[in-house]
Amino acid sequence: AVVSTQSTGALAGILGSLRITNNKISDHTFVFLGAGEANLGIAELICLKMEKEGMAKEEAHKKIFMMDSRGLIVKTRTDLSEHKIHFAKDMAGTKSLEEVVKMIKPTALIGASATPNTFTKPIIEEMTRNNERPIIFALSNPTSKSECTADEAYTWSNNKAVFASGSPFPRYDKNGAVFEPGQGNNAYIFPAVALGVMCCGSIRIPDDLFLTAAEALSELVSEKDLAVGRVYPRLSDIKEISVHVSVAVIKRCYELNLATVLPMPDDLETFVRNQLYSSDYESFIPTTYEYPK
Repeated sequence: AVVSTQSTGALAGILGSLRITNNKISDHTFVFLGAGEANLGIAELICLKMEKEGMAKEEAHKKIFMMDSRGLIVKTRTDLSEHKIHFAKDMAGTKSLEEVVKMIKPTALIGASATPNTFTKPIIEEMTRNNERPIIFALSNPTSKSECTADEAYTWSNNKAVFASGSPFPRYDKNGAVFEPGQGNNAYIFPAVALGVMCCGSIRIPDDLFLTAAEALSELVSEKDLAVGRVYPRLSDIKEISVHVSVAVIKRCYELNLATVLPMPDDLETFVRNQLYSSDYESFIPTTYEYPK
């Protein structure tokens, strides 16, 4: 699977969610609706993070259940691509997401299926019965294809859902609860990763750098963000966010011996800021000189 900036942004949101659920990613079980490049990329990064926490890769794969247009990905299916086989389970197949949620009792439900209204009221209610704070990510774009709306996720879960989406949703204010759902916009990731690898002249861009970027982005989620259920920092702060993520990516490049700009700069933040284009000018009036007489 191709780990993309979209899947990295989604992982950052999941890592932000862990600060609300107060546990590790390896404590979670994930059900994915949709098994295209986006969800496969998220799943691969989740496994990478679980491995980093000390879990074996095979055990990490067991924590992830995937459904595509033909149903649950199980070992008896003969139509699976190489990327999907890792996540195939030794169990009976089904095309019902509700059945899967009841059977698996996942802690997180991730949608990138481009099929609207698939995270139904019974499914979100079941997620809420099984979890104190169910993680519900409806990542499909545009809004018309989102698996559910923010309003539906919050209402059907009695305001317990940790929700994020691929499309922007308005502020939710009902029954004394206020939420400002976060959007997993890949603008958080691709400029920052690109800036980092260009600044240090990295010879490769392994998946590890995207995991590093997701971790760095999740660090910027403030207590104020979490208080309104937002698992991403504000997009209005994108320039400062990009600098922070870039610095983390550059550090990792040097740790992995990928950087070609040597020696490593002492102050990476200043190093990055000096590479940024600035539209600030001391004066917009051009300097003029008198023609000598």
